[in-house]
Amino acid sequence: MLESFRGVAQGFSILRGLSRHDALFPFEQLPFSRPLIFVGRILGGRPLPGDGRPGQRLATALQEFGPSFIKLGQALSTRSDLLGEEVADDLSELQDHLPPYSAVDARRIIEEELGEPLDTMFQEFSNEPVAAASIAQVHFAVTTEGDPVAVKILRPGIEKAFAKDIAFFSWVARLVERTRPDLRRLKPVEVIETFRESVRMEMDLRLEAAAAQELGENFADDPTFHVPSVDWRRTARRVMTVARIEGIPIDERDALIEAGHDPDAILHSAASAFFNQVFRDGFFHADQHPGNLFVQADGSVAAVDFGIMGQLDRASRRYLGEMLISFLMRDYKRVAEIHFEAGFVPAHKSVHSFTQACRAIAEPILDKPQNEISIARLLAHLFQVTETFEMETQPQLLLLQKTMLVAEGVGRKLCPDINMWFLVQPLIEEWVMDNLGPEARIAETVEQVTDSLVRIPKLVADVEQRAAEVRQGGLKLHPETVRQMTNPDGRRQGIPTRYLFGVIIVLLLALVLI
Repeated sequence: MLESFRGVAQGFSILRGLSRHDALFPFEQLPFSRPLIFVGRILGGRPLPGDGRPGQRLATALQEFGPSFIKLGQALSTRSDLLGEEVADDLSELQDHLPPYSAVDARRIIEEELGEPLDTMFQEFSNEPVAAASIAQVHFAVTTEGDPVAVKILRPGIEKAFAKDIAFFSWVARLVERTRPDLRRLKPVEVIETFRESVRMEMDLRLEAAAAQELGENFADDPTFHVPSVDWRRTARRVMTVARIEGIPIDERDALIEAGHDPDAILHSAASAFFNQVFRDGFFHADQHPGNLFVQADGSVAAVDFGIMGQLDRASRRYLGEMLISFLMRDYKRVAEIHFEAGFVPAHKSVHSFTQACRAIAEPILDKPQNEISIARLLAHLFQVTETFEMETQPQLLLLQKTMLVAEGVGRKLCPDINMWFLVQPLIEEWVMDNLGPEARIAETVEQVTDSLVRIPKLVADVEQRAAEVRQGGLKLHPETVRQMTNPDGRRQGIPTRYLFGVIIVLLLALVLI
């Protein structure tokens, strides 16, 4: 009851703010939308003067509400299936910039977290932050060993502020699922839980440092892509220290050319690195805007800010790789079949109808000049047909789709005449062949059989334990089951071991045959 009261109170405050920016349209899908919008307009009064698209007005309102809402808006920018592509695109432009907090607080947090006076760790520490976002800000420093570093420090009190707002988001999501069963396929509660988990990880900078180190290890042998090393001595829950990156932002084409770099070679390196993150490793940097990618003096691409990382399991990578190749080859029937095989579209739907939908989505995009083709927008349009074909939302793919959209934008600024997806198409084709060809199928089957064999001893132990419990009367069975397991004179008997191992031998033979 108290949670509902708080939720209603905060909801009225948000209604008022959205009304002031003429951005009440998200409430149109909620039950009792007309009364909500009416109340919001009364509370908000006359909207502030201004123009712009609905998504831009919503982004302005979220910016005003504070850090939690800025992060939520950025998360919702991956959900074109919820808000539409135009609104999602506008939210992706939401600026995660806030006024910096004082250097006094930054120094205090560093000393509290690391347990040492700042002067014993840094010989230089800049009081002016180089970046200030909703969760943390970054200062340049030089360690006592003389190494230039970047120090990221959480905002004071940010954990409590986020906890309060996320509790409200969760309350709204549950309310939507209870009152609008038709929207459950969009998984609003799961979306907020995913958001909660991502924010929780961003609030612990040790986890971001671990993500940076893992990404760096994945590219340890690749001289074209660089990840700054982590200074673990100067890293804790609210402080992270990494090697400082020097370079030119990747979207500044003229500055790169003036510095003697080849934009085509840089795009090839960046596209290949993105492909390897997604398909080879299943672990990718999910915030690849130009401010997080730099070209170093040797021409390598360096990434920073690892607070938002995406993960794809093998099944999702296989689905994505084969789907991309099928789209590029305009094999729409295969695209449809992939969705049914992956279980994304219910079996009772028509493969032919979904094939036609894929064709209708792809042809207007693939008919454009090669450098204008956007695979990310193609996927966004595909995800928007979820309602017609009862497709369940795939959050991991939505995050990737939005990352792809940002990567495409960076690629066009760097090389307007080149399409990054056609650039890495040979890599995708090779990966699909290696992972979907006959040899890959055999290897996967062998792996499954091996896993099954490893589990057999535990299966035997479990069966023997249950048999012992039956004999001792500790496991209650249905009377008919007990009757079938007893002798004619009514005495209980255990499961004969010779029969048990006979069943296991048959199982082993079946696995080998498979």
